[in-house]
Formats: sequence, C-alpha cells, structure tokens
Amino acid sequence: MANKVRFGAVIIGDEILSGKRQDKHLPRVIDLLADRGLELTWARYAGDDDEMLIHIFRETLAAGDIVFSFGGIGGTPDDRTRQAVAAAAGRPLVPHPQGIAELRARFPAAELTPQRLRMIEFPEGAELIPNPVNRVPGFSFGSHHFVPGFPNMAWPMIEWVLDNRYAALQAPGTIAEQAILVHDCRESQITELMEQYVARYPALRMSCLPQSEGEGYRLELGLRGEPVLVAEAMRALQRDVSALGFRWQPVVLRRG
Repeated sequence: MANKVRFGAVIIGDEILSGKRQDKHLPRVIDLLADRGLELTWARYAGDDDEMLIHIFRETLAAGDIVFSFGGIGGTPDDRTRQAVAAAAGRPLVPHPQGIAELRARFPAAELTPQRLRMIEFPEGAELIPNPVNRVPGFSFGSHHFVPGFPNMAWPMIEWVLDNRYAALQAPGTIAEQAILVHDCRESQITELMEQYVARYPALRMSCLPQSEGEGYRLELGLRGEPVLVAEAMRALQRDVSALGFRWQPVVLRRG
C-alpha cells in the first residue's frame, strides 16, 4: 500500500474477556476500513482495569497511530476509559460545552443526572464524535477515537470519523486478496516457494493457513495487496504450485 498510516483497535470490557459477550467490533472495523482501501494493523483487548488501560493508551498515544477504541465511556463505575485516557495523556477530565448542549437537547433538565453529566467529561482538548442514536457523544483525542460498546452506536460513529477526518487517506478498490487451497501439502513442502514469492513481490503480503483434511493436509495460500499485482502473482503461484505436482483450487474469500 502507498499509504503507510497505521490503524489500531482497542476493544474494552470485562464482559468480552469473561465470555459473557462475543466481540463484534473487530470484524466490523476491518470491513469499514477495507471498504475505504485501508487496513487494520493491530488490535488489543482489555478489561475495565485502570492500570491496564492507562498503560495501553500511553503506548498508543506515543505511537501516533490512528486508534478506534470501543467501550467503557459511559457514566457507571465500571466505565473507566475516559479516566484512563486522561491519565495517560496527563490531562484533566472536564465537561465538554458542546457535550452539555447535546445532553440538554436529548434529556429534560430534570433528567440531567450527575451520572449522565459524567458521560460528557472528556480529557481536556477532546473533540466530539456525534452519536446518531441517542445524541450522547463519543470523543476524539488526537488521533484516538472513543465510541460506546454498543454496535448500533459505535459503527456509524466510526464511519463518521473515517469519512470526516480521514477522507484524504481513502482509496477504495486499492486492496485485493486472492487465495488457493493446495491439497495434500504440508508447510515444509512449500516453504522454499513461499520464500521466493516474498522476495519477488515485496509489496504483497503472503499468508499460509494449514488445515487438516481427514488423514491428509492442505494449505490455504493467500496474496494481498494492489489488485493488478495480486492477480499477476497469483497466476504465477498457481503455475508454480502445479509444477510441484500439487492439486489446488481457488478459494472464495468473504468478509463480514
């Protein structure tokens, strides 16, 4: 890819780590980025633990990556993300004036409880991410973007960030992926060929996923990168795999 910007995801919540809920954010953010010609570089999971979250955000803020963080920005005691970001950045938590206006537009004055008002206390210097569902905003701090854990709120908020903050980075259609399934083949039998392709096509990413097939083995070999180069390399790979005497078939790749 021509674009070298790194994207990361932090998915937060004890309920994810305990198995009470299954994470849906990771595959979705991968798809949202891929639709725009972008790629996720890394992802981390964490519970609602102050020390761990502060440690993570100190690292990620220092790295300068574009980071999407899911969960932990509510007003209950187990929501620790806002506090952790403020501590990691060395900034105080302050009520956001526009956030107060959003809450006043959403709730009658009698319902602006201290718990609700805590939800718009963000690290000093934060900017709002509009929430199309209930108007309780998320926030951006530098290149980090914090949204709720609820998918119906989080996903359109991430789309808003991508299309309003990072439209210049987008290049839809610039990433392609193709794969073949090679039958009766072990990794050791094809490692040398893979090394040749890594050297021949440094702009592409090559993957090898072993699978069991009854008593035999098979490998899924994939290539990812610029579409024309992927197509060229895959045609050559198919010829070379056949020349080694292995039977292969194309793999239909699906996202989501």
